Amino acid sequence: MLAVSMRGAAAESKPNFVIIFADDQGYGDLGCFGSTKIKTPNIDRMAAEGRRFTNFMVASPVCTPSRAALLTGCYPKRVGMHQHVLFPSSTKGLNPSEHTIADHLSDQGYATACFGKWHLGHHPETLPQQNGFDTYFGIPYSNDMNYPDNKGKPRVPSDELWRNQESAVTQWNTPLMENEEIVELPVDQRTVTRRYTDRAVDFIKTNKDKPFFLYLPHSMPHIPLYVPADAYDPDPQNAYTCVIEHIDAEVGRVMQTIRELDLADNTYVIYTSDNGPWLQFKNHGGSAGPLRAGKGTTFEGGQRVPCVMWGPGRIPAGSQCDELVGTIDLLPTIAALTGTALPKDHKIDGMDVSGLLDGTATQSPREEYLYYTSQGEIEGIRIGDWKLLVKRPRPPRNRPNAKLPPPEVLLFDVTADVGEQNNVASSNQQRVDSMQTRMTELDAEITANAREPWQK
Repeated sequence: MLAVSMRGAAAESKPNFVIIFADDQGYGDLGCFGSTKIKTPNIDRMAAEGRRFTNFMVASPVCTPSRAALLTGCYPKRVGMHQHVLFPSSTKGLNPSEHTIADHLSDQGYATACFGKWHLGHHPETLPQQNGFDTYFGIPYSNDMNYPDNKGKPRVPSDELWRNQESAVTQWNTPLMENEEIVELPVDQRTVTRRYTDRAVDFIKTNKDKPFFLYLPHSMPHIPLYVPADAYDPDPQNAYTCVIEHIDAEVGRVMQTIRELDLADNTYVIYTSDNGPWLQFKNHGGSAGPLRAGKGTTFEGGQRVPCVMWGPGRIPAGSQCDELVGTIDLLPTIAALTGTALPKDHKIDGMDVSGLLDGTATQSPREEYLYYTSQGEIEGIRIGDWKLLVKRPRPPRNRPNAKLPPPEVLLFDVTADVGEQNNVASSNQQRVDSMQTRMTELDAEITANAREPWQK
């Protein structure tokens, strides 16, 4: 009893944090966010015991820049990680001089671990252990990328790959790493979601007597899709559903571990996704629900993602927050929840939204949000309920100097028109002009003060 009491007193001063980050999961792919086909009882329970965030944004519609933003609290352009995704041939990565969530918590004595897809650089200088994590187990880039040069990838339909689950090890050459070493080549993608969770459960058990930060970025449901035999339905039409339901079951294992170890009252768990669904893959991609478009776009379907935050006794049960929040706000929020200051020499874009977690605040400190394309070009801004997109056409590859039509200007009230169907730009020129001026101003500051990524 004394040991339990001492552990509780010590832990109470430093809450634990778990961030579970799905890959390409859409806004409409959870039961608690409206899915009627996909059953997600464990994440739904998190929502029933915690808070849904319905205006939760990622900073890019693709993997690498979105992950950089989550960990650093910055728009990806500020940390030089904005120009699309990294590949096995890439020679850059997240600069270890950046101050990540893991760095911040490690400095306070937290145990830190990353189990899953990293995608912020596969060179030793850029892997998780150089960015604040004590330990790492996962794949260094996307599961549709091959070691060492990205060649030899299968050119067959996704349905065929799903029917042939052995293709996980016969058609792909994606590496599995432990810390800085490749330990399995190719990784068996059928079992990797469960193995990430095995590591997560062991990590929680090992560190139950001290504060910990667990970052669990699943490599699914990014295509290709694979699941273990006990979660498999051979019908390709059910492929995506199988994968999300398997992730949900593994989330349940993490949550059950937290409950069984009596850590619930001092642990925050956040479940969200790195960007919207990969719609072009149809039954292998997800749903954006009521939102427009998906992955790779600056429409809401590309960058507004489902988010559930759980923390019994700290986050009100069964509640919903409709305020504007983003992954870039997690670092300063976690700093506030631990009562610590962030370094003054690293300007960030995130804001402390801790008051929205416990319900003591009813309005977000975030009034503005920038939208960058998958290539890192500024394309939009949200101010309050209004969202402006200025879509500039790209020249054809074979005619780089071709004369282009003028940009397409789109203005939406995304509170009244969440599906972005009613473009009111032509009748609101003054608002368009002022928002475009502000967008340009904010982007110019980020550009002028951008920091360099790590370069080989």
